[in-house]
Amino acid sequence: MTRASQTISFALLISSLYLACFLGLIPFSSKIQDEVIPVLPFWAIVSFGAYLLFKLGYGVFTFNDVPEAHKELMEQISRARTELKAKGVDVD
Repeated sequence: MTRASQTISFALLISSLYLACFLGLIPFSSKIQDEVIPVLPFWAIVSFGAYLLFKLGYGVFTFNDVPEAHKELMEQISRARTELKAKGVDVD
């Protein structure tokens, strides 16, 4: 199974479970059915966004802890500066 088909299968499973809960096919108390289940998609989107922001921030915070990537990036920057200077572009 490819990664895309796994993702599609997981999304279909989650959406069908949510739809079954939303339509009342899976019985819950009336408070959960009326107040919790309708806002689950918004909660999932906000939680996923918070997770991605944390992951991005942590990656920026620990960037210097990856010496190989830092070294490679600095080499690419110096190579780009050299190429641009050869073409007559001021990069200072």
